[in-house]
Amino acid sequence: MAFEIPDDLMVSVSGVRGRVGEALTPEIVARFAAAFGAYLREGRSERPRVVLGRDSRTSGPMFARVATAALQSVGCDVVDIGLAPTPTTLYAIRHHGAAGAIVVTASHNPVEWNALKFASSVGMFLDADEGPRMRAYVADRPIPRAGWDAIGGVSTDDAAVDRHRAAVLGIPFLDVEGLRRRRFRVALDCIRGAGAVLLPGLLEELGCEVVGLNLEPDGRFPREPEPVAENLGELERLVRESGADIGLATDPDADRLSIVSDAGRAIGEDLTLALAATVVLGHRKAPVVTNLSTSRVLEDVAARAGVPIHRAPVGEINVARRMQAVGAAIGGEGNGGVILPDVHLTRDAAVAAALVLQLLLETGGRLSELVAELPSYVIVKDKLPRRGGSLDDTYGLLESTLGAPEIDRQDGLRLSWPAEARWVHLRPSGTEPILRIIAEAPTASEARALVERVREALAQTRVPS
Repeated sequence: MAFEIPDDLMVSVSGVRGRVGEALTPEIVARFAAAFGAYLREGRSERPRVVLGRDSRTSGPMFARVATAALQSVGCDVVDIGLAPTPTTLYAIRHHGAAGAIVVTASHNPVEWNALKFASSVGMFLDADEGPRMRAYVADRPIPRAGWDAIGGVSTDDAAVDRHRAAVLGIPFLDVEGLRRRRFRVALDCIRGAGAVLLPGLLEELGCEVVGLNLEPDGRFPREPEPVAENLGELERLVRESGADIGLATDPDADRLSIVSDAGRAIGEDLTLALAATVVLGHRKAPVVTNLSTSRVLEDVAARAGVPIHRAPVGEINVARRMQAVGAAIGGEGNGGVILPDVHLTRDAAVAAALVLQLLLETGGRLSELVAELPSYVIVKDKLPRRGGSLDDTYGLLESTLGAPEIDRQDGLRLSWPAEARWVHLRPSGTEPILRIIAEAPTASEARALVERVREALAQTRVPS
């Protein structure tokens, strides 16, 4: 009998995710983990080694045990690093000479979700070519199980977080001693997620006085997991009350970082990458890479440094691959995800935190002052339910009616008017059953008008919603 994937299970370049006990069950996790192990075994005579990490969600230990057994059942050796940020898990791949990794995390999704993310031997998530080959074992190909004498083993690694922290401290232009002398006061919100096992220790190593919030990694998220400005009211208050120089907030698996300025105001997650790029480009001149939905403020930062910027489809792996291709100095996504090749090619909140602190050290100014010096734009984000149907007619209508001078169809449709500092991006989400509409302009009214034009086109072309 063929294995059936539930309709409400999200399968994409980001992995496989769903609501716990509904779309995501132990049976689903076992099938996908075994399929990943079988994929890694292709063409290998020896047993592949697979790193396994998880965030703090309450379903994480259960799914980690299921994934471990499934990997063993196809003859893979598992290196369990336990509770750890996603970037820590990916960083551990090369240390162990592993064939890949599974991360049990739903990243920014609500607490009732969980997921599996799959990474390759180079420490990056599976790309558009690798993912389908792995998923062929889920529904189309038989999974070759190991016999009694070929079952995989299990070992643990309790030092993965320490090695990751050391790698961040080893960033070539990070002035660790200077930061220790400066002793920044940092308000930190780890949302009771995996970042709590890495960020506090890193900041203390950098000489920071940490004022903590939600540092118990028990998976009982006290706010919405996505670290967008509207979810950071408690951190804003903590910054004001404690007199902190900066506030830092992570998502549950600590691959994204959002910032609150010394004025006690969340500055928007798009500025994390812009600030990090500012300091990196001060030390090396090379291209910058980001996705199609990231603020054009990054273009301004790149132009000021005299380097080109390249845009890739949304998705960490797409940005990372483009960074490799162009030899980027830094890259990432406008959701607070910063990728620095000096450490590894994956989004990393710890890297982002270190870079922003280095920028404050080098400039000697307040964060609110640095933000005020950047061009100001307004991003409006909207979403609609999606139940299927082609968007080609909608894309065609938008292209013909809006008359944008720049059109990009790498990932959905992005229309831009560079001279007017406006753009709009329509794409199906890879992590939720929705359509995303993101627009940016110098004013909120202009950005909202672009969103409304897209909504009108969707209505006219009767795309299911």
